[in-house]
Amino acid sequence: MVIGQASVAQDAAFRAFLEAWPAYAATAALDDLRGREYARLNEQNHVYLDYTGGGLYADSQLREHMTMLQRGVFGNPHSSNPTSRAATELDERAREYVLRYFNASPDEYVAIFTMNASGALKLVGESYPFAAGSHYLLTFDNHNSVNGIREFARARGAEVTYIPVIPPDLRADEAFLKTALRAADPHANNLFAYPAQSNFSGVQHPLEWIAEAQSLGWDVLLDAAAFAPTNVLDLSVWKPDFVDLSFYKMFGYPTGVGCLIARREALARLQRPWFAGGTIDFASVQGQGHFLHEGAAGFEDGTINYLILPAVEIGLRYLEGVGVPLIHERVSCLAGWLIDELMALHHANGRPLIRLYGPAGIEGRGGTVTVNFYDPENRLMDWRWVEQQANLDNISLRTGCFCNPGAGEVINSLTPEDMAPHFHGHGRMTFEEFITVMDGKASGAVRISLGIASNFGDAARFVAFARTLLDRPAVPWEG
Repeated sequence: MVIGQASVAQDAAFRAFLEAWPAYAATAALDDLRGREYARLNEQNHVYLDYTGGGLYADSQLREHMTMLQRGVFGNPHSSNPTSRAATELDERAREYVLRYFNASPDEYVAIFTMNASGALKLVGESYPFAAGSHYLLTFDNHNSVNGIREFARARGAEVTYIPVIPPDLRADEAFLKTALRAADPHANNLFAYPAQSNFSGVQHPLEWIAEAQSLGWDVLLDAAAFAPTNVLDLSVWKPDFVDLSFYKMFGYPTGVGCLIARREALARLQRPWFAGGTIDFASVQGQGHFLHEGAAGFEDGTINYLILPAVEIGLRYLEGVGVPLIHERVSCLAGWLIDELMALHHANGRPLIRLYGPAGIEGRGGTVTVNFYDPENRLMDWRWVEQQANLDNISLRTGCFCNPGAGEVINSLTPEDMAPHFHGHGRMTFEEFITVMDGKASGAVRISLGIASNFGDAARFVAFARTLLDRPAVPWEG
């Protein structure tokens, strides 16, 4: 097809897309934004489809932060000298802005800065007062940093229960959940953790679970890392006890900064297993004691990342200016179209090209679309090979299990009998070795995720790439 014909075909495809998804037209401001703030995508012919892995930063975010650094003189906040006070003022402003952005009353919530969402989750896990009689309840569909809290729970004698997810939509088994919530001792310290949006399938689990669990005596940990970039989380409406975030997933820059937003009442029940510089009012060597700071300071180990934290406020203000509901609308339209197009692709013999993991519609889902590709004989195309082919087209996507092994095990019908032997008595096993042992029944997939700078061209480029896999045989992965 010559260039002129290709352009006509693209225009026709876009018109058909608008007819099917008319709400997309109202998001045209994001096309102008892409041209101003993300011009490097078009300049370098990139198709970026890994927003669940990390957001993209805007040019203006960098300029504003660099200008602030160039014009100011800032020192370590742990003092009262002029440069220390200047840094403290900016950092506390960022902390206040985080609460304001999520509509969290400072009388009810505190914002604790961490290295990332995983750091926030570790703070909860290591400090939560698990004990014999306690319960840690979580869904199969969770990031490994949420799964990891089970090790703290088990070490202190708490019971750990997983809520299954049901294929093909991969939504949680609500009947099982309700039974599990009611089975625990309401007078014990019980923690329920789940993602507002799955980083694997894009499923959005009900926020109504928060109040339901709390009414039965549970503390609730809401993993909002995949949800916050394209959805509004209003903590005046939904009141989890703990919320974890990674800011780079929301607006790309800065990396290395996350947050734990915690209810003051729940935070007061946490018991830190150690102390560090910056976390204490004072400590004594000879007295063998210490007194933690109250509130956020008692959980921020060492010197906070004081030159980077002002960029958090810059990023949040940037997102507010763009409008998260606008981003949400665009992402929903693109995800819906992408799912429809991929599911319509069939080999010449009629067999489908892809298998979708998660809801086939946009109701109750985000802009993360996870699939596997199959050849005409229904053999799995190795997801590592698919990524390798996408790389050749300058398409950035993500493959593997996305640090969410529970969902990966479910999509491949892996059972406890399949999994348990690999962790007991056979020494250490790498993921590559596991894939080989399972002989194609591995827990990986291909994840396409959309975000603030995504447009129809990106989605269409991926569908065009997917078409190149039609009627091709699966090939062995050679690394």
